[in-house]
Amino acid sequence: MNLDQLILTLKPYVDEYGYWAVFGAIFFEDLGIPLPGETMLIAGSLLASQGMSNTIQVLLMAWMGAVAGDNIGYVIGRFGGRRLVLRYGRYLLVSRERLGYAERFFRKHGGAVVVVARFFAVLRQFNGIVAGIAKMSWGRFFFYNALGGALWVGLWGTLVYQLGTRVNRFLEAFKRLEVFLIGGLVLAAASLAVYFLRRHRG
Repeated sequence: MNLDQLILTLKPYVDEYGYWAVFGAIFFEDLGIPLPGETMLIAGSLLASQGMSNTIQVLLMAWMGAVAGDNIGYVIGRFGGRRLVLRYGRYLLVSRERLGYAERFFRKHGGAVVVVARFFAVLRQFNGIVAGIAKMSWGRFFFYNALGGALWVGLWGTLVYQLGTRVNRFLEAFKRLEVFLIGGLVLAAASLAVYFLRRHRG
């Protein structure tokens, strides 16, 4: 999907729901619901680069959605997630031993995991639940989750905004030169036609 298609596909949602579309997509994605959270962040940043939305508001709502969604996941994991995993985990090939290993690993490296998980689709959706199951302190989780969300939003938002701005500038410059380029091509084609006609007659 190219730049124009992405904007055309997601712009109606932004027009209808405003910045809450970005917040909602990221919030529910972080609860494990298959919504295009990252895609909405990219689309919002692209729309901002085209002057169709406010960059700061897009990034702020994206960050708030990321933090809120992960913290609800943390609450789910902390107050019932372990029981659910032990009861239904066998359907996902998650045994008691594997869960125990994940909990020990999370307790040891939890802060780094929470930050890094934000950049990977599946990890991003479940890191809050796993942190809650591992009984990582909420204050520690909140800090690293907020940090990871800020880095993720800042990186994607800035890169996409800059890309969109440059693409827009390129398109504007191309439009200004388009008449001259077309004229040059027509002149070159006419010159070649005259050359071949003269050569054929000669």
